[in-house]
Amino acid sequence: MKTLNRHTTGIVVSHPERVVQFGAGNFLRGFVDWIIQELNDQAGFDSSVVVVKVTPNGTYESLDAQDGLFHVHIEGIQNGEFISKTQLISCISRAVYPYEDYESYLALARQPEIRFLISNTTEAGIQFDANDQATDQPPTSFPAKLTVFLYERFRHLPDNGCIIIPTELVVDNGAQLREMILKYTDQWGLGADFAKWIQTHNMFCNTLVDRIVPGYLQNVTLDYDDKLLVMGEPYHSWIIEAPASLKDELPTASLNIKIVDDAEPYRETKVRILNGLHTSMVPIGYLLGLETVRDCIDHPVLGQFLQDEVYKEIIPMMTYDDLEAFTEAVFDRFRNPSIHHKLLSIAVNSSAKVKTRILPTLQDYMAKYQTMPQRLALALAAFVAFYQDESAPLNDDAEAIAAIRQDYKAYLGVDLDHYLAQIQKDGILSILEQLNG
Repeated sequence: MKTLNRHTTGIVVSHPERVVQFGAGNFLRGFVDWIIQELNDQAGFDSSVVVVKVTPNGTYESLDAQDGLFHVHIEGIQNGEFISKTQLISCISRAVYPYEDYESYLALARQPEIRFLISNTTEAGIQFDANDQATDQPPTSFPAKLTVFLYERFRHLPDNGCIIIPTELVVDNGAQLREMILKYTDQWGLGADFAKWIQTHNMFCNTLVDRIVPGYLQNVTLDYDDKLLVMGEPYHSWIIEAPASLKDELPTASLNIKIVDDAEPYRETKVRILNGLHTSMVPIGYLLGLETVRDCIDHPVLGQFLQDEVYKEIIPMMTYDDLEAFTEAVFDRFRNPSIHHKLLSIAVNSSAKVKTRILPTLQDYMAKYQTMPQRLALALAAFVAFYQDESAPLNDDAEAIAAIRQDYKAYLGVDLDHYLAQIQKDGILSILEQLNG
């Protein structure tokens, strides 16, 4: 098998460096870089990506050795059909290491062509650290690193602001980043002019991203030895809350990228439908002895229950467009034979998840119809039964577990005794069959 690099492939860096990407993990490669490659190929986006190593430990050894090249393998169900294809991604030009070569990091900030700053530093990455100083080379936190980057740009290229598009799964991620940068600006005494420049010359976008990127695959045949091969499902969604002017700079081509005035409807749709179904199926699937999401969808009784739950109890409580199309895509994703999504991995911290993913829909239903939605109520009751089972493999806050076991009604604000008694008397399968009938 041939070594993968630009010499063996004959692929040169043909686009200017217009994107700085903080991080190079599986999600960024299988989502952001795949999208940039598609935009370059389809829509003339004409952008190379410079990757910045945010953490101090290690290097992107394989990325450097492969000259930024890697493959993304897309596999799963789309519109009811099985999709399997592999694509070589060539949009990454190089990596920069602030902890090893701080001057190269500052030099990157001085490149006039740089326009987009994209990140995925995990939810923990968007945190303010009061111990960071402007004189640190570099500061520890990502927001502090971004502050010194933008300050260097302000000093040398005051007319060249940036478009900041974080992809961390944090509500209002762009707005939070901006506020942390302004906080560092004040703490470090960087001046009112810089603070004004941050707000007037730069665009901070709140975003919502969605694609499952499980990581490396063993069974994909390639012509090259690729240490960075990553798998992604066909479904992808990038909701970017930004002024309409962003459409002039960031094409969407045929991709599922939406530039919108308000990302909240898309966030609520994902939380109530996709996440709501996930959180509903976990305790019921556990009580049925199932292990994965696909097991639940393929189950002859639970699968029908979940269809009825979303179409009869969740969607009627929502007023947004394209809910049915979104739901069908969700079930395609759940059926993906290439992704083995364990129920117990979804079950982590379920005590908090039920409050955001199920309870609001149940409360809306009760307010509208003056009666309990049977399927959502059963899902909540199964959750309580799951948490009250002393032998259940719970992975959650100990205080939350204790509170649910002691007085679930106070914790959830809803009385589920009737459903809990039914589960204990008849078993979960019998109740599902009754509801389906």
